[in-house]
Amino acid sequence: MGSFLTLSLFGWLFVLMIRIATNAREKFGALLCVGVLCYIFWHMFVNVGMVIGLLPIVGVPLPLLSYGGSSMLTTMAGLGLVSSVAYRRYLF
Repeated sequence: MGSFLTLSLFGWLFVLMIRIATNAREKFGALLCVGVLCYIFWHMFVNVGMVIGLLPIVGVPLPLLSYGGSSMLTTMAGLGLVSSVAYRRYLF
């Protein structure tokens, strides 16, 4: 149940980021959102693949759940940029 809930929340986050990217006012904002989405998706994919034994073990933490120092900082900065794109869409 916990794994299903975690993957469902990541799926919800991805859908939300795609929605923000499609509603962005500028192309740069949309590309920024897609880039952050790809970054988080790739880290999630590699981490889940390592845990279930399909991929080799590398040092990729699970975004927003595993503490990875610079990885956590990068993930939070990326989500802040996505939040800024969403905010700027409805500001003006």
